[in-house]
Amino acid sequence: MFRTLFADGLRFAFGTLTVLPVRVTRWDREAARAGMLCAPLVGPVVGVAAAAAGILLLFLGAGSPLAAVATVAVPAVLTRGLHLDGLADTADGLGSGKPAEDALRIMKQSDIGPFGVLGIVFVLLAQVAALAQAYEGSWARGALAAVVSATAARLALTLAARSGVPAARPEGLGAAVAGAVPVRAAVGVAAAVTVAAAAAGALLGPYDAVRTALAVPVAVAAAELLLRRCVHRFGGVTGDVFGGVAETAATAALVVPVLG
Repeated sequence: MFRTLFADGLRFAFGTLTVLPVRVTRWDREAARAGMLCAPLVGPVVGVAAAAAGILLLFLGAGSPLAAVATVAVPAVLTRGLHLDGLADTADGLGSGKPAEDALRIMKQSDIGPFGVLGIVFVLLAQVAALAQAYEGSWARGALAAVVSATAARLALTLAARSGVPAARPEGLGAAVAGAVPVRAAVGVAAAVTVAAAAAGALLGPYDAVRTALAVPVAVAAAELLLRRCVHRFGGVTGDVFGGVAETAATAALVVPVLG
């Protein structure tokens, strides 16, 4: 039973969060819960692919800025750009200053407003700048940053789907997963990801272990601030909010290791 549910959760996570050819066989509440608990497992796959692109360019003689651009581009491609689109829509909704119902209507529109454009630009610039600095340290630090960032982004989705966080709309992916994950399970996954990040960082030295371990809770905290603002502003979460939360966590996880 557990193995079947775990397999369904993996299919749900990879099928909804990536462009990989994984067929989602179940869309019920139990599968959604398992899928959001498995979301951080998508991170290493996306992160390794992103790091591979950056490292390839470095070994071909490209500089760290170009390698950083490639590393940022791969997750965008593997997620169909949905997280960035969600970030833009969330920024437009928050920046509109309108009541929740009108703000949600703005977020559903296909065009991107000025707040959305600014949000994407600043986030991508921060990600590229942080990765470029990490790659200047060594290709291994850049690769580690890419993997930790991608994993922290998906961990933020697990925590955003915890019990007590309502959906802002009755339909959509946000409604399907909102409140699906028990709080204890979400906290347990967060602890496991933090320990794994520290262990990966320890391969490069004790200082890297501390920085990567710190990157995860800081990323989660940044995502939580956005999540709470959106719940207060919109009355709950949407698929766009999940995307915004993921990009916020990814950016924070990249910035922390290059500080100090």
